[in-house]
Amino acid sequence: MSTTDTVAADAMHATHATATAGAIVLTEDDLDPFITHASTRRWLTGPGLPCDSGLFSFTQLCADGGPRTVADSTGDPGERLSAELRDQLVVGHLLGPAGLETESVLLDGATGEVSTTYFFHDRPDLMDRRPLAPSLPTLVRFAAATDELAGLRGQFAAYAGRWGTEAVARASRQLLAVFEEGADGAPASLWRMAALIRPLALVAGPGTASGLALDLPVRLLDREFGRRGVGRFEEVDFPATLTHEPTRRFLCETGLPEDGFLFRLDTDLPLRTLAEYYDEDSDDAPGAFRADRLPAHADRLIRLGRLVEGHSLVVDGATGAVLDWSEPDSALYPLNTDVSTLAFTLWLLHREHAVDEESGHALTSEAYDQLAMTMIQVLSAVDPTGTTTDADWHYWTELFQDKAGGVL
Repeated sequence: MSTTDTVAADAMHATHATATAGAIVLTEDDLDPFITHASTRRWLTGPGLPCDSGLFSFTQLCADGGPRTVADSTGDPGERLSAELRDQLVVGHLLGPAGLETESVLLDGATGEVSTTYFFHDRPDLMDRRPLAPSLPTLVRFAAATDELAGLRGQFAAYAGRWGTEAVARASRQLLAVFEEGADGAPASLWRMAALIRPLALVAGPGTASGLALDLPVRLLDREFGRRGVGRFEEVDFPATLTHEPTRRFLCETGLPEDGFLFRLDTDLPLRTLAEYYDEDSDDAPGAFRADRLPAHADRLIRLGRLVEGHSLVVDGATGAVLDWSEPDSALYPLNTDVSTLAFTLWLLHREHAVDEESGHALTSEAYDQLAMTMIQVLSAVDPTGTTTDADWHYWTELFQDKAGGVL
């Protein structure tokens, strides 16, 4: 008997939704009277929904003993839910960075179509639906393909050990073809973002030659920002406390974008330590900041440039760690693992802008929150520094999610 047959047989004898053989399987009783769509019923009592998708969580089905309507889930105070939402079934959640649940996944029990919504329990009249997939089998297939790209396995196993812009382009086309085939050429915005943004993580491989976290392709930044848009340094530009050799070499040979949109590189003067920066009069730091509020090791923190107002990007001269120095908080926050992942972050943001412009700004206009989530997931996959749930504050993730500021 196949694994699928085993799961289906187990489901026939179960009395509640169960997690079996890596899948969440429902019983016929769980489906009544909510789900009348025949092929959807067969799928939920047969193969079921995955337990371990990197994109979705369906475990609530086990806790609730099956799907619940949106009306039941909200309590619908004052009956303010729209008619199209009232009888939709809550089957799971879309997962954001670090596995946090974001949007709820909805199933239409009559048609089998899948969508998402944000719950506003106090204002259900503001809730609406966004298309996700024409059916549950399609949703599972799309999620599996996205997970396979992230893990470089399955249909994307051939990309293991392949890095660079050509690998990015090929993987993007391959993933987009999966989505277009399963959605009659018009996949939902989440899948278009996945196909265009997630493969960008393949541009750089693990650091071996550089001694840093990543080995960036030669001239990657020059091609993206223009050679004149990339600032490089000479040995005479470095303070004596910048002793981390891979960082010195990277800043000399590869450099950083002078204007990374959310970051501006210091190029007018030799690089200074944070202590020297505040000791000298300048337009940015007129000497009003008290020296006793600086970190104890300010003499080995080298200021590379400016972030948003009141924030400086600094590198630890001894370790190469890249940090965000917040003047208002008098605090250091993790920013990037090192200058190689900083360069990747700036490249990622610039590339997203280019992709969005090529699409007629479809990415930012259709579902900004899903785009921000996708960008954070790509960044955290390449450089988890500062993007974990236990981080107090992280410059990139906060600004990616700043829809009002239009960062993406």
